[in-house]
Amino acid sequence: MPGTQGYGENAQALAQQYETIFFADVHRDVSHFYPAPPARVVDIGAGSGRDAAALAAMGHRVFAVEPTEALRQEGMRIHAGRPIVWLDDQLPALARLHSLGESFDLILLTAVWMHLDLEERYSAMKSLAGLVLKGGRISMSLRHGPVPPGHKMFDVSATETVELASSVGLNVIHAVEREDMLGRSEVHWSFLVLEKR
Repeated sequence: MPGTQGYGENAQALAQQYETIFFADVHRDVSHFYPAPPARVVDIGAGSGRDAAALAAMGHRVFAVEPTEALRQEGMRIHAGRPIVWLDDQLPALARLHSLGESFDLILLTAVWMHLDLEERYSAMKSLAGLVLKGGRISMSLRHGPVPPGHKMFDVSATETVELASSVGLNVIHAVEREDMLGRSEVHWSFLVLEKR
């Protein structure tokens, strides 16, 4: 089962749900590690484009990667006025993104990493390390809790993620645990900021 399973069928409802939560609230513990605009930013697993749109509004040059066509179309519709470059691409390879020859100051992965199995996570971390500039940062959230029916997810620890990042030249500079913003008591999150050595 692919990690995107269960998202396309409910794209409109999911996009509406994502848009009810504000960028500033989601990233409140880590946004002070984000570069000042204008910077080159890519939002991987961009969903409805909420974060990509907020970053574009700040003056960043933003790419939004979303593999689920229905969600990507929703995001393009909702944020049609924002200067966002939308891409159909996916982890772990991110082949289309790599083919652009771009390097980024900031890479966001919000509620994405848990969809990858161990082998995919290793490959994806190498891929990300190849996209971020030296001194650039990767901000990611890790979901902990039961898997919703119809979805492919893994419980990925912060410790494993930090070790994996270190193996490809990325240092953790910030780690924090968070409650679930949708109020699910059985779900919590780890937020990590990694920096390329």
